[in-house]
Formats: sequence, structure tokens, C-alpha cells
Amino acid sequence: MKRLTRSNDKLVAGVISGISNYVNPELDPVFLRLAFAWITFFNPYLILVYFGMALILPKEPVSYPQQ
Repeated sequence: MKRLTRSNDKLVAGVISGISNYVNPELDPVFLRLAFAWITFFNPYLILVYFGMALILPKEPVSYPQQ
């Protein structure tokens, strides 16, 4: 079962990267980051939503490579 988490591949808090992994793991998070930045330009309250999600979403578990 898929679960929405904050990603370890992050620029600020990993929320957009986590959403990108949840929606489509092959999708580059840069596209969603650019879309979020463009939408936030017109609706600055989304910054509060972003940081709210950063507080609520759990972190992605760290997986170490097998030896």
C-alpha cells in the first residue's frame, strides 16, 4: 500500500518530492516544484499549507543498500 511521506530527496522539507513519489515515482520532482512555485506566486497562502504538511507528514524511512 502506498503511503504519502516526506522524501529524503529534499530542497526545503521534502513535501513536494514526497508528493511526486506518491503520484508517479518516475516523475522528476523538479516539475512539481516549478508548478508549486508558479501557483504560490498567485496564492501565497500555499506556503502555510506547505509548512503544515511538513509538520504532519511522516519522514520516508531510510533504506540502506544490502551488502
